[in-house]
Amino acid sequence: MAAKYERVLIKLSGEALMGDQPYGISPEFMDKVVAELAKARDQGVQIGLVVGGGNIFRGVSGAAKGMNRAAADQMGMLATVINSLALQDAFLRKDIPARVLSAIEVGRMAETFVRRRAIKHLDKGRVVIFAAGTGNPFFTTDTAAALRALEIGAQILFKATRVDGVYDKDPYKHEDAKRIPRITYSEVLEKGLRVMDAAAIALAKDAGLPVMVFNMLKEGNILKAVAGEDIGSLIVAK
Repeated sequence: MAAKYERVLIKLSGEALMGDQPYGISPEFMDKVVAELAKARDQGVQIGLVVGGGNIFRGVSGAAKGMNRAAADQMGMLATVINSLALQDAFLRKDIPARVLSAIEVGRMAETFVRRRAIKHLDKGRVVIFAAGTGNPFFTTDTAAALRALEIGAQILFKATRVDGVYDKDPYKHEDAKRIPRITYSEVLEKGLRVMDAAAIALAKDAGLPVMVFNMLKEGNILKAVAGEDIGSLIVAK
């Protein structure tokens, strides 16, 4: 299974890192994800990662419960730093070089994000994990993923989540929900499909960056995705 892409950005769902747990991080599941990513890297794919923080804290949920939205989002950024450091550790334990680049200053725990630094790491074969979203409140990690993908010149943005792709309605609530194998950015925005937030889709649309949504819980899907197989839903211009 040969890789189709040379450089990719993969957005990992924070919730997916829970595995079968109700919250937090499942080391066993994380190791499986890292093992697949390592195989993709061995095929020469340069990998950038953005991980959410929903398994620890979600800013929107905190704001809904009465917290100040900016403060809640800052807590969410820190949650993504925790997940990013856990991912880095999982890579390093497999002797795979990985670097965490954070959009906020976190002292000695991670490097501060600089675009040229990120590209240098990728060119040297290191996995680059982008932490803390964009570094600003009111922007999701989906938007951060689209932004970082464009900044590093990724050929495609993968959203690795807990569902098989884009559906015409919520598959968790509707048994008759149908997966849409291919859809345009405009259709996603017009139909209000909750694939990624509107800012992320708008960024991808303006730059013509293809987005693929697939289920990361299925073993082998990451390798199939970088090989260009039709395993989820592809969001393109037309």
